[in-house]
Amino acid sequence: MLIKRHFIGGIDLSYTESVEMYLETILILSKKGKVRSVDIARHMGFSKPTISEQMKRLRGESLVEVDENNHVHLTDKGKRIAERVYERHQLLTKLFMSVGVDEATATEDACRVEHYISEETFSKLHAHYKEKHR
Repeated sequence: MLIKRHFIGGIDLSYTESVEMYLETILILSKKGKVRSVDIARHMGFSKPTISEQMKRLRGESLVEVDENNHVHLTDKGKRIAERVYERHQLLTKLFMSVGVDEATATEDACRVEHYISEETFSKLHAHYKEKHR
């Protein structure tokens, strides 16, 4: 899989779609409270062993930490990546809906596109959206 390199503040934020999805999920769940692996499994529809394996990989990449109560926390680096993906998801959903796409489809399509759109294209779409929706 080709991964485009994205550097923000000197930090490489280039990860696979899978890693980005896990981080985004943890961010979303953390907005509602404490996050455990079982919550991630339930939200993503994966088995606990699958989540456990991915958590091990994310810890190895210093993207998440697990505390003594087994709560999952994003590291600063993990949070930056998750917020970047989440921002893309939100804006793309709004853009798609603004041209008449129903909310469910817009959300699904945004979830796919958010991982592959270039920084340049996203920046231009973001500026366009802000201009049109002042």
